[in-house]
Amino acid sequence: MDLFEPTQPSKTGSSPLAARMRPRTLDDILGQNHILGQGRLLRRAIEADRIGSIILYGPPGCGKTSLAEVIAHTTHRRFERSSGVTSNVAALRAILQEAKQRKLLDGTETTLFIDEIHRFNKAQQDVLLPYVEEGDITLIGATTHNPFFFINTPLTSRSQIFQLEAIDEDSIIDLLHRALKADYGLGPYSIRAEDDALNHLARLCEGDARKALSALEIAAMTTPGDTEGDIHIDLGVAEDSIQRKSVLYDKDEDQHYDTISAFIKSVRGSDPHAAVYWLSKMLYAGEDPRFIARRLIILASEDIGNADPLALVITTSALQAVEFIGMPEARITLSQATTYLATAPKSNAAYMAGEKAMADLKAGKTLPVPHHLRDGHYKGSEQLGVGGYQYAHDHPHHFVDQEYIPTDALYYQPGDLGFEQKIKQRMAEWEAMRNADESNEPKK
Repeated sequence: MDLFEPTQPSKTGSSPLAARMRPRTLDDILGQNHILGQGRLLRRAIEADRIGSIILYGPPGCGKTSLAEVIAHTTHRRFERSSGVTSNVAALRAILQEAKQRKLLDGTETTLFIDEIHRFNKAQQDVLLPYVEEGDITLIGATTHNPFFFINTPLTSRSQIFQLEAIDEDSIIDLLHRALKADYGLGPYSIRAEDDALNHLARLCEGDARKALSALEIAAMTTPGDTEGDIHIDLGVAEDSIQRKSVLYDKDEDQHYDTISAFIKSVRGSDPHAAVYWLSKMLYAGEDPRFIARRLIILASEDIGNADPLALVITTSALQAVEFIGMPEARITLSQATTYLATAPKSNAAYMAGEKAMADLKAGKTLPVPHHLRDGHYKGSEQLGVGGYQYAHDHPHHFVDQEYIPTDALYYQPGDLGFEQKIKQRMAEWEAMRNADESNEPKK
């Protein structure tokens, strides 16, 4: 079940299948339960006709426009539509002035839906601000771009932002089955679609219900019927309709785990050629690019660590870029991050240091904090023996030999590759200073 649960047929028989399968009531919207489930804030506000200005943020085809249309049918306000692509300041001002006059004359409230609101420039967005602030309109903005980057701060601060998620594959498959059966969908045609064909469309549409329905419609309308007039949609037809070949990759089975395993091991093994191939296979098969980016971040700390500290910076930046630009362009960023990590010097010393310390704690080796390291700012700390801490910056080389932990355990042991060479050298110099301090101590 998803945001595109069908209700009533479109009066325009020639409308695209995606338009004909739009929901009409809140009960039809089942794919965004995190914001529209029973008892959720947005659902309660819509049902009570008390909705304030909101911005709907999510990937293409997740149902932002459909939700706005449902709000239009559910509430008792006048509903006006605009678009960040086609509208201009003059047209926007006309809508806003009419809304203001309606509210003054007969108290009629207006909801203004602006699709692709991120396309408005700063001046256009500023036009909206006083009308939103005075309550002359209730704004519903829809955007595929992060509103905190693309929408003016005064406007976002006066609106609630709701993030919609990409529709999951099972829901897309249900939608395609319903589209094949519905009278206002493809029901009037005699169509037999194989499961692997529908699964392919659901996987390759990347959570975009509009894309899946459009591909199904192309498959149905361009495939000749057999001698009895029946249309058969198999995997080959599905591949042609969405222009992507199927690869052996199932997110719920071995291929998913085997491929991500091969990818990680190739990066760890410093083979950029293999790594970028497995990356491409995952993306081609419809893997979530955010999942890949998160795995790269883990690898940057686990397998590269301080041998190249930039690895972590690059991978966290890659995740932000993936969130920011989305597919298909995100593949470029992921390829850069993958090849950088694969060719970076490797070390798991930082990772193993944390593992060793955690193992000691699990084994019951809980050590007290030395008195001179404890917080000495509270009243009575001196009476409790707190004090004696030496400030490192007051000493040569910004280093002072004092006890920081009551054990001789050595957790972090840097390797000889990359930046850890310098770290290892620096730690050796500090150790030499400690030994010199101990040798210079007066004999007791």
